[in-house]
Amino acid sequence: MVSKGFFKSIVSSDKALYRSIRNIFGFYPSNIYLYKLALRHKSATIKQINGIKINNERLEYLGDAVLSTVVADYLFRRYPYKPEGFLTEMRSKIVSRNSLNKLSRKLGMQQLGLSASFHPSRSKSAAGDAFEAFIGALYLDKGYRFTRKIVISRIIDLQFDMEQLAETELSYKSRMIEWAQKEKNKLEFKVVEEIMEKNKKRYFVAIVVDGEAIAEAQDFSIKGAENGAAEKAWMKISAGMVQE
Repeated sequence: MVSKGFFKSIVSSDKALYRSIRNIFGFYPSNIYLYKLALRHKSATIKQINGIKINNERLEYLGDAVLSTVVADYLFRRYPYKPEGFLTEMRSKIVSRNSLNKLSRKLGMQQLGLSASFHPSRSKSAAGDAFEAFIGALYLDKGYRFTRKIVISRIIDLQFDMEQLAETELSYKSRMIEWAQKEKNKLEFKVVEEIMEKNKKRYFVAIVVDGEAIAEAQDFSIKGAENGAAEKAWMKISAGMVQE
C-alpha cells in the first residue's frame, strides 16, 4: 500500500510509471530507477563521462537467467513425471524471443516507456529485451521469492495455456532463430544452389551463422530445405559442435 504523501514526493513522470507497473504487475516498485533503466533500450543509451553506458543490457542478461530459472522450477514441479526433453521444450516455448515479444506487447509494456525511453520499434527484439530487463530489475528490487510469485501469478497463470502450449510444435527453424537471437548471432538461410530435375526445381539451402556455413540440406521447396538444414544445425548445436 502506498500513501498519497508518497506520490506527492516523486516527480510526475515517475508517478505514471509507478501506477502503470502496479496496474500491469500488481505491485509498487521500491527502487523506481531500476525499472526506468530496464526500459532504456541500447538505442537510447546514455554515455557518462567515465565511459559507462547506461542502458538495459545488463539487466536483460540478469533477467534472462532469473526468468529461465523460475520457469524451469515451475515446469519441474508442475510436470513431475515428464522427461527432461519435454521440460526443455516447454521452457523454450515460454521464454523464446518471439514469445516474450508478444507477451510484452500484450501486457502493454510500451506504456511503461512513456517516461523511460522504451522504443519497441527500434528493434525487433526490443519488447522482449525490455521484459527480460524488467524481470532483472524486479529481482534486484524485490528478491527471488517475490519475483517468482509475480512471474507465476501474473505471467504464467494468466498469459499461457499450458495444455495448448504442450501441443504446439516448435520447428527446428524456429529453434535456430530463437537461439541466434538469444546468443546475438547473425543467422542466415541461404539458397546456395538450384537444380532442375524432371521439371522440378531442387533447392540447396545452407544455414550460415556469423558468416560461417554450419549445415546444408536439399528439398523440392525452399521451406523444406530450410527446415532440413535447420534440423542438422540444431543437432550440431545440441551436441556442442557449434560455438555459441
